[in-house]
Amino acid sequence: MQGDPIDLVIWDCDGVLVDSEPIAARVLAAYLTTQGVPHAPADCFERYTGLSMPGVRDRVRELCGIDLPEDFEARIRDLDDAEFRRHLKPIDGVRGAIAALPVRHCVASSGSPAKIDRSLDITGLGELLEYRFSARQVARGKPAPDLFLLAAETMGTAPRHCVVIEDSLSGVRAGMAAGMRTLGFVGGGHCGPGYAAKLAETGVPRVFDRMAELPTLLGFQGLLRPRI
Repeated sequence: MQGDPIDLVIWDCDGVLVDSEPIAARVLAAYLTTQGVPHAPADCFERYTGLSMPGVRDRVRELCGIDLPEDFEARIRDLDDAEFRRHLKPIDGVRGAIAALPVRHCVASSGSPAKIDRSLDITGLGELLEYRFSARQVARGKPAPDLFLLAAETMGTAPRHCVVIEDSLSGVRAGMAAGMRTLGFVGGGHCGPGYAAKLAETGVPRVFDRMAELPTLLGFQGLLRPRI
């Protein structure tokens, strides 16, 4: 993998393109508390970051011993939508980083297609990221590699020519399992003290906290085809 040219950058969405995780954690914590399983936002960061909504449902069942209502996903979607429209911002520097990487780009997120579209449209990033993939399209979400492999196959790119940018433990594990160069991003609002070290413990080869650093980390100089 080292030395292979980059043809495709695969971006996670929440916590990498948009600073949504603090908002989503507040919403989910408040909802779960109303269901009789008190949570703080920090609990949601620790337990559910990077999981799809079906994954959150399964994890709540495993940890708390309850089945969430049938309308759980719809309710969270509506609550998130209201809060995202008020507060959601792009990650600082991400627009410039995308523009500075002269290769193809796509998004591969655990969120639903509607959530991905909404987040990118609210933050004005949608015009830069046309190709989008959701965990709803595969049998196994992150940390399984299926979503990233689907994105690479659809985009016509071999895994060794892909770079994954991820912020979650499950996400970096999925990227590495897919055989892709994977970088851990820890510049989102949910990444508190110790989070970078926790991400590094997965074996991800590089962790960074400023999107402005990304073109340099990937070896891009002008429009030359980079090698990493």
